[in-house]
Amino acid sequence: MEELISGGFDWQTIYDWIIANGLKFLVAIFIIAIGLWIVNKITKAFKHVLVSRQIDETLVPFLVSLTSVTLKVLLFISVIKYVGLDMTSFIALLGAAGLAVGMALSGTLQNFAGGVILLILKPFKVGDYIEAQGHTGIVKEIQIFNTILTTLDNKIVIIPNGGLSTGAMTNYTKEETRRVDIVFGIGYGDDMDKARDIIKEVALKNELIHKDPEVFVGLVELGDSSVNLVTRVWTNTADYWTVYFYMMEFVKKEFDKQGITIPFPQRDVHMHNVK
Repeated sequence: MEELISGGFDWQTIYDWIIANGLKFLVAIFIIAIGLWIVNKITKAFKHVLVSRQIDETLVPFLVSLTSVTLKVLLFISVIKYVGLDMTSFIALLGAAGLAVGMALSGTLQNFAGGVILLILKPFKVGDYIEAQGHTGIVKEIQIFNTILTTLDNKIVIIPNGGLSTGAMTNYTKEETRRVDIVFGIGYGDDMDKARDIIKEVALKNELIHKDPEVFVGLVELGDSSVNLVTRVWTNTADYWTVYFYMMEFVKKEFDKQGITIPFPQRDVHMHNVK
């Protein structure tokens, strides 16, 4: 090519160059055409695998596009090398640019990686009630960079996926059943066995409370002002708060009816006359 430029339009030289290099360029074009066809087949197959494994719909298009672009770049580099062009400088420049972009977007890339992990591993899904990063709420949306929660008082909380994927997280709705733990305090002068029977009777009247495992009531603490009985009942996760409020209300009413007191903190003050 340099000879063509310096020597003018020498048709014999042009002819010789075409004979020497034309076949290589034709093969390169053929490789590109076949390569793009193969890339298309691979990306379609990859998409089918992702869909069949029920990968989140938010993640599928991105992973397919990323795979397609990566394969096309590799194809382009392979063809350039086949033609005989020097790719050393280009690869070095590409690597330096990638490093600079990576450093500038380190936080964003961390959130992106966290989003990919969350969408693949699925520790929670839309509609779950979770506690993470100091916030509690219902998962409204799982995005690539952030997860959006709706709190019980209808506030929107946006949590970056980087910290969410690496930090501690509690999923309250992952399992179908939950245990409701409540502590009831009675006076030291009250009948503990009678109080235990009242609590069990109230629990067994509610159909939302499971009979297996059995209702458990046991002495958990001898407090400063009360004898504390812990109550443990099992229910469906969706009925947790219904059962909790039911037990609090109706145990109190039954205690009042049957003379069981619920003491409150108090202090005895002794007065001495000093002469």
